[in-house]
Amino acid sequence: MNRLQGKYAFVSGAAQGIGRSITEAFIKEGARVIAADLQWRNRFSIDTIEEIDLDLTDEAAVGRVISDRPLIDVLVNCVGWVASGSLLDCTTNELTRSFDINVLSMAHTMRAALPGMLARERGSIVNIASVVSSTKGVPDRFAYATTKAAVIGLTKSVARDFIGKGVRCNSISPGSTFTPSLEDRFAASGDAAAARAAFIARQPMGRLGDPAEIAQVAVMLASDEARFITGADVIVDGGMSL
Repeated sequence: MNRLQGKYAFVSGAAQGIGRSITEAFIKEGARVIAADLQWRNRFSIDTIEEIDLDLTDEAAVGRVISDRPLIDVLVNCVGWVASGSLLDCTTNELTRSFDINVLSMAHTMRAALPGMLARERGSIVNIASVVSSTKGVPDRFAYATTKAAVIGLTKSVARDFIGKGVRCNSISPGSTFTPSLEDRFAASGDAAAARAAFIARQPMGRLGDPAEIAQVAVMLASDEARFITGADVIVDGGMSL
C-alpha cells in the first residue's frame, strides 16, 4: 500500500476495462487521479478522482486540461479502439481513426505533460500497447496491430530522448483481457459464446486476462520501485506470444 502516495496521475481511457482498473489501483496506492474519457458507463464515487469528459484526439483540449491542473507525476495512456479486418478490409478512414485514437492521443498527452516532468526531473509514463503489435500477429487485426506496434515504437523513442532527465517511459502489452469492450465484441459477433471460446483458445493458460492483473503492472511501473526501468515493453499475456 501507498506505493504511489503523494503522486498525481493522469489516466486516459479511465471509464472502463483496463483504464478503470488502473485508476482504482492507483487510488488504493495513494495517488490522486485525473480520470479522462468520453464513454462513461459508471462514474467513480471517490474523492481522490477527478473525472473529466475529454476527447483525447483533440490536441488543444488535452493541452488545456493538463496545463490547468497540478503537475503530473504519472501519465497512463490507455485509450484505444479495435478495428477489425485485414489490410484488404480496412478502409483509409478506419486506419486514420486507429492512428488518431491509439497513437496520436498518446502523443498529445505526452507533449502536454512532459514539460512539467522535465522541469522537476521526475515522471513516469505508461502506455498501454498490446501483444497484437510488433510482438505477434493475429488474423483480422491489421489496423489495430499496426497502431499498437507504433505505441511500442513511440514509447521507446520517448524513453531514449529523455533517459537522462528523470523521465521514464514504458509500455505494457496485454494479451486477450476480459473488458466491457471485448464483451461488446463478443455480442456483436452474433454468437457470443463461440467468440469467447475462440479468444480463450488462443490463450495457453486457458483463460482471459483480468484487467486488475494489468493494473498491478502499471502500479509497479508508475512507482519508484521501477526507477531503473525505461523503454521496456512488459508483456502480460498469459503466454499468448510464446
